[in-house]
Amino acid sequence: MSQQQLGRGPLRSRRPGPTPPAADGEDPAGSPPARFVGWLGGLGAAAAGYAVFQALFGVLPDSLDGSAARYLISGVSGLGTFVAVWLAAALLRARAAAGDRGGGPDLPGTGASGPLPQVFASAYDALVEQVCVVEDPRRGRLTGWPHSLGESTPSWPTSVGTAYGLHMMLDLGMPDGRLSTGELVDTLWRLRLPEGGWSARSQGSQARPEVTALVLGALARAGVPADRLGAEVDLCTAGFTRELDRAGWESTHVVTTVLRGLLRAAPGSPLLSLLREALADGAISDGRRDHLRCWGYRLQPPYGRPSPLHTAQAVVALDRAARVLGEDADARGERARTAREDGIRWLLACPDAPHDTCPDLENLHEEVRRPRTDDPSRHEVLSVRHFTASWLVRALLTPGAVAVARAEGLEAEWRVRLDGALAAVWAGQRGGVWVWGRGGDGTELRRPMWMTYQGLSALRAHAVWMYQPRG
Repeated sequence: MSQQQLGRGPLRSRRPGPTPPAADGEDPAGSPPARFVGWLGGLGAAAAGYAVFQALFGVLPDSLDGSAARYLISGVSGLGTFVAVWLAAALLRARAAAGDRGGGPDLPGTGASGPLPQVFASAYDALVEQVCVVEDPRRGRLTGWPHSLGESTPSWPTSVGTAYGLHMMLDLGMPDGRLSTGELVDTLWRLRLPEGGWSARSQGSQARPEVTALVLGALARAGVPADRLGAEVDLCTAGFTRELDRAGWESTHVVTTVLRGLLRAAPGSPLLSLLREALADGAISDGRRDHLRCWGYRLQPPYGRPSPLHTAQAVVALDRAARVLGEDADARGERARTAREDGIRWLLACPDAPHDTCPDLENLHEEVRRPRTDDPSRHEVLSVRHFTASWLVRALLTPGAVAVARAEGLEAEWRVRLDGALAAVWAGQRGGVWVWGRGGDGTELRRPMWMTYQGLSALRAHAVWMYQPRG
């Protein structure tokens, strides 16, 4: 498969971007070539039609029935010439306008935010401007972010918001000293619960494996040594068992989140093989897409409907696990590989179009319910929202997905679905920050940290894939 076939050529979306507004004093019709062919299509077409009329009227034989017939034939011929010339000029005008727009980066749904470097710079500025620095009487100085940017009420840094902020800072390269990686790392350690581990703001004082794994993964990326992470890794793995956290083990979202985090923080953990096996065994067959296997929101019955979001999450997690654990050593690795490859084929088999607005890209909202340890008759509810398009981009750009597309002649399907998902990702950002949208209860626009991280991560992965050095 050529680089162009697999996405290293110009990217074009099915969703056209908005036309840039004309500058002061500029003709909105476009560039000088476009205006010239526009004039040709108007005045030139009329002139050509009149010239044909006059010429035919002068040369038609007098044997025709009177001057009325000569006028009729000449008029029809002139009108036909006018229409033909006008249509040709309109085509030239459209091509000239398209050529003028093609001079800059060919990005999907560009809008007013500018090309990719500007989006990254805007995201960094937004994170710097909205970082929270507070003095906690018990935990000391905290530097980080709440769950969302621009929250209406004063909020302190949270484990989830600060972990995603640290991930973004590492992705963006920390171009200056306005933010310190060390301060963010220290804040995450200070936000650790008294008994160890981390939890989301809505989960109270008990550590939860998905949040703990998220934080551990961010700390590992930031360079915290394994011996310092070891005790927290042990607490996380010891508490995440089928007996102690059945709801977590049955959740595709929880299992994939823990698997990704531990692959970064503890690549030698025995729990990784068990998580991979549970994920592979939780795949389901979808009769609507050639009985290919995919994932729902649960890994145990009732699985729920086949879900592009959860299938993409499983593909990403299993692809990363394959590079750390391998897939050819035993039957369990083979099952994981087969399930992962079927999930890729399932994503490529989406029957709907256009692929930048198809149902496979719909954002999802799910709840993870667990019995409360202090009162098992009541449940703790974690509300999770998912940026589906970003997960599809990341899944389709995994080495395993590229290999399947190349080996099975699915390049066209791969490209069109990647283009569509990327267009949807790009359309969700405003000035480098991704917006979830206005809730049905009339609440303010939400700009969750995790959504901006996932959007930037998807665009960065695609930019790396597209890069072609010129020799």
